[in-house]
Amino acid sequence: MSDIPHVLAPHLASMSGLAHGFFGRRGGVSKGLYDSLNVGIGSDDNKKDVMRNRVLVSGQLGARTVDHLLSCYQIHSSIVHTVTEPGYDRPEGDAMVTKEPGLALCIVTADCVPVLFADRKAGVIGAAHAGWKGALGGVLEATLDAMEKLGAHRKDIHAAIGPCIGQDSYEVGPEFREQFIAEAPWSDKLFAPATATASTLPSRPSSRTVW
Repeated sequence: MSDIPHVLAPHLASMSGLAHGFFGRRGGVSKGLYDSLNVGIGSDDNKKDVMRNRVLVSGQLGARTVDHLLSCYQIHSSIVHTVTEPGYDRPEGDAMVTKEPGLALCIVTADCVPVLFADRKAGVIGAAHAGWKGALGGVLEATLDAMEKLGAHRKDIHAAIGPCIGQDSYEVGPEFREQFIAEAPWSDKLFAPATATASTLPSRPSSRTVW
């Protein structure tokens, strides 16, 4: 099978027995608006093309079948699902964890932040879709909690942040900043004065992140 373009996190790639990738738009079979590696089951793309793309990604990761590539119906929440078997219906939520070998966890993002987790010692992995609502609502903390319930230890968990929109391309109003500071005062340092207008901002790429 040909290699589908993707990016690896070096510290995760060095872990034996684990496979992951931050996939972009290239390397698939979808046409038109969804060109080309669209794995979004809920999109209006041709369903056969979507499933073919998921087969390609599954094979890239070494999953046994496409049913082993699992994803959620993402709703910008802090809901985490513990996955124990392949072929389940997409539940509403924004993160998944598992300790079952051979299962691949898929997160679909545009400008939101994809985060992968792994405790190699415990054999537990997690994947989270951290939009601002989910991040503020604690989706990452909830993912760590769910991993611990499967036997992971926080001191042994490694994490990687995938491609997402950058600060220079994401302008928000003062009420957004105030909401974050009220919940997490330390986040004040993450905000900066706007330096560009919306009309000059670059387009936002789409990415898919999977274990």
